[in-house]
Amino acid sequence: MVFASVCPSTPSTITYSPAYTLVPTYECFNRCTYCNFRVDPGRDRWMTLADATKTLRSLQSLGVIEILVLSGEVHPHSPRRGAWFQRIYDLCKLALEMGFLPHTNVGPLSFEEMAQLKLVNVSMGLMLEQVNPLLLETVHCHAPSKVPQVRLQQLQWAGELRIPFTTGLLLGIGETEQDWVDTLMAIAHIHHRYGHIQEVILQPHSPDREQLWRGAAFDPATLVDVVAIARQILPEDITLQIPPNLLPDSTTLLACLEKGARDLGGIGPKDEVNPDYPHPHDAALAALVAVGGWRLVPRLPIYPQYDDWLSGQLQTAVTEWRSRLSGH
Repeated sequence: MVFASVCPSTPSTITYSPAYTLVPTYECFNRCTYCNFRVDPGRDRWMTLADATKTLRSLQSLGVIEILVLSGEVHPHSPRRGAWFQRIYDLCKLALEMGFLPHTNVGPLSFEEMAQLKLVNVSMGLMLEQVNPLLLETVHCHAPSKVPQVRLQQLQWAGELRIPFTTGLLLGIGETEQDWVDTLMAIAHIHHRYGHIQEVILQPHSPDREQLWRGAAFDPATLVDVVAIARQILPEDITLQIPPNLLPDSTTLLACLEKGARDLGGIGPKDEVNPDYPHPHDAALAALVAVGGWRLVPRLPIYPQYDDWLSGQLQTAVTEWRSRLSGH
């Protein structure tokens, strides 16, 4: 890992999170037609705590900071929902006890579930994707949890609970340019009220061999335009994130940085959502952004302005990581 300062991004720095993804289960009751991640309910073996312990132990000397707990969704009314949620909670608690900083993104949760997970996560996330309900008639026609108001409610609850939050747009799934504006405006509106959204991801649709929908890849040149639009609409204290493994070349990446993107997300051995697009090594990324005059620095999955939102145990863990990476 390329370690340096972990301060928030400045005009001369680009940040990333040294991360590893734990997947409690790939099973999901949604059937998004572009999905490369899910399997049918009941067709997957859930990750055990023993499996997770073995994996996390192997990561302790590799510079990994963030453990992203990313899961398919068990239906809210399923008799297995409680066991699913408990497994997620236990994985976060385990990661924390083993010296990592957990960040959870497992689909829409109840207010009570979010409140419980706040106890064992330094931050959480959920992609808003797009607020246009017409997508429920196309790519989301078999995805009940992709109802825009359900996802907007999650962003609001995260604000009420003072959870540092990451959200984002999925681009190229049949939306319009006005949809980008509307979705960004919705995010900005909620952030203005609660001040809790630390990052917005701009994720281009990238075709995969497993998906049903045959939509084309999102135009890289257009992504640069979306970055510019997002930077105009979103408050300055929200960092724009782009996934480098989903960009076709260094020219696109550098152009996005020029327009205001400042973070490259979690960099680890595998992109679980886009398995056909491996993450570049952080050293290679450092050399790439240096061409544009930037310096790549690691960050924690929580930005410093939110540290005092955490409980004492979580604050202690975060303080130790900040001290470790600053060399103190």
